[in-house]
Amino acid sequence: MFWTVRKTIREEGCAPLRVTRIETSTRTYKPQRRKLLKLSPILFDDIRNDMRNGRIVSFELFIGEEVLRVYIDDKSFAVSSKKSKYLEREITNKIVEEMKRKGPDFCQTFTTRIMTSG
Repeated sequence: MFWTVRKTIREEGCAPLRVTRIETSTRTYKPQRRKLLKLSPILFDDIRNDMRNGRIVSFELFIGEEVLRVYIDDKSFAVSSKKSKYLEREITNKIVEEMKRKGPDFCQTFTTRIMTSG
């Protein structure tokens, strides 16, 4: 998801990212009224279980005027863009490029936000 968001920000500017829907095989997660969708441990477990079992998890994201649908399972990734088909190619090309590396090329500020020290 990192490269999906990063490439979209380059197209749309620094508009807020809103996750408006996550669909797993057992549940559809949506924000309540005007609140943001909370990425809880239960939701992450549901996503992880589906991916481990080869089931597709879909995400709907809004960034600026762009609407993205992202589909992920244990072996594949797909993205659909409402506004820019060029963006779809940019995202998938970057992911293919990163998969060839031993480790993904995350910027240092991003890495410190997702990893704990010690």
